[in-house]
Amino acid sequence: MNDIDIIEQLTIAVEQAGVNLAPTYQEYMPLAFAVANSCGEAGRSFFHRLCRLSDKYRQDEADKLYSHALQHGRGGNSLGTVLHLAQLAGVRLDKKLANLQNLQSPHTHTPARVHEEVDKSVRLPCFPDYQWPHFLQQVIDCGDTPAQKDILLLGAVTVFGATLNKLLHFVYGRKSQYPCLQTFIIAPPASGKGALTWVRRLAEPIHNSLLEAYHEKLKAYRCEKAQWDTLGKEKAKNAEPEPPCMKMFLIAGDNSGAGMMENLMDADGVGLICETEADTVSEAIGAEYGHWSETLRKSFDHDRLSYNRRTNHEYRECPKSYLSVLLSGTPNQVKPLVPSAENGLFSRQLFYCMPPINEWRNQFDQSGTDYDCIFTAWGEHWKQLLDALAAAISGINLKLTQEQQDEFNVHFSGVFGRAGVVHGSHMKSAVARIAINICRIIGIVALMRSLDVLLALGTTDDLIKTLMSCPGLSPSPRIPQENVKDGVVPQFDLTVSSEDFHAVLSLTGPLYLHSCHVLSFLPAGDTLTQQKASPEAFLDLLPLSFTRTQALRASEQCGISPGTLDSMLKRMTDKGQLKKSGRGEYRFN
Repeated sequence: MNDIDIIEQLTIAVEQAGVNLAPTYQEYMPLAFAVANSCGEAGRSFFHRLCRLSDKYRQDEADKLYSHALQHGRGGNSLGTVLHLAQLAGVRLDKKLANLQNLQSPHTHTPARVHEEVDKSVRLPCFPDYQWPHFLQQVIDCGDTPAQKDILLLGAVTVFGATLNKLLHFVYGRKSQYPCLQTFIIAPPASGKGALTWVRRLAEPIHNSLLEAYHEKLKAYRCEKAQWDTLGKEKAKNAEPEPPCMKMFLIAGDNSGAGMMENLMDADGVGLICETEADTVSEAIGAEYGHWSETLRKSFDHDRLSYNRRTNHEYRECPKSYLSVLLSGTPNQVKPLVPSAENGLFSRQLFYCMPPINEWRNQFDQSGTDYDCIFTAWGEHWKQLLDALAAAISGINLKLTQEQQDEFNVHFSGVFGRAGVVHGSHMKSAVARIAINICRIIGIVALMRSLDVLLALGTTDDLIKTLMSCPGLSPSPRIPQENVKDGVVPQFDLTVSSEDFHAVLSLTGPLYLHSCHVLSFLPAGDTLTQQKASPEAFLDLLPLSFTRTQALRASEQCGISPGTLDSMLKRMTDKGQLKKSGRGEYRFN
């Protein structure tokens, strides 16, 4: 019995049993190498038949994987791997097939360049547990799984940051920054990302209030216009009433580039795009690619926005932009929005990749709880506080202590160095912007911690006095003491507790690895493909400070020998990519 006969019979047995040989990529990848090593091109159809029963199966991706296995196979896996996987899945095999002695034992290690993809697809980390500010924590607690709690955290800070916009700021890179985030949640269909629709409810009271005000102004304008139309020859002596600007907060993703610019201009550069299907935005970008994409990139940096109306030669601009973006979509919806790693949108997005749901959940659990209503009520509560703050103060300035600044710089220096070694310049750019986003989240969390007192009281009476008693808030040193005594404090400084600072800083590692995963399936050219497949990929499995023992365990997962590891560590130390802090102790530089 030759290899083709064996794989054919194995395939038939698996199909008859209707079992999934590759429930995770840890089986999926060796399966491809096993069939390719033993059967070559003739095994391609059998590989497709074997993995078709997996919920991870995508024909084009499977075909690409098999071609990769044909090109890079090293003979470590054979049909023994397929036999072993079949037996583990409970497939009943023909006696002759089950007793074949010439089948090699399954190989436990795939090539290093393959393992990187395996590791990042299977074990993308969740955020560490932490007790966030109460108002934020109650949003997070609505999630059922760790991943769902994570996306509620990211979604909530994106929405809350969008509502704070000009109120909260800090200096970073000798430039004022504001808490405006661009977040992209990636998840397979029916994986729980729909929870983001609840988060949108937090912003709807602000949006609805602006629309109500617009409709009132529009009603008044129509009355004025009707009166003006009756003036006849007297029109020349009276200016024609101007229609009001349609100021809104939630900007539709299904929008033209000019339409979005107009929405932002009317709202003084402030807005939030919140869409649960990224196709809505990517299709709009596809229609007017440059304009849309450029606006998103400029808004991340709070740059000036401007455009000319050709119809009446009107020039419009806003000095600063404060657009926030919250999107969710499937992996296939990423590429239309972010066509490559070279596109500036990649480095500006906060990515989070959700795992698929592997078990059925009771959809009637807590059937009496309507989260849409709950989140709307929270949004109303938040709006009342924001309205009071906007009427009383002009700005809140985040101030990190010198110790926090130093720790921040040391931390991101290590992440930046590791990204450069493993993934190259595109990931270094992403890390630089992750750092900005982490600072923005620090500001949001610090302010919400301070405002927990006001949110719990449910009243804004004697607001300035209450603000001065809130932890982390203090009058700006520029305010005269006489004004402070009189309760006239338009500017506040904000500090962050050590606990909140470290909690937000701990989000860096997971966000970095989730971005690395997105980078791995973006079309990025030959250079990045080589970087992605480099032996240094195991470094992403290590903390920023690590020991040789930790490096040895990580390198073994990628099939790297101890001798090769030591050579790599020495080479990177000599180049200044690693710093040796002690015997067998290293840190990314």
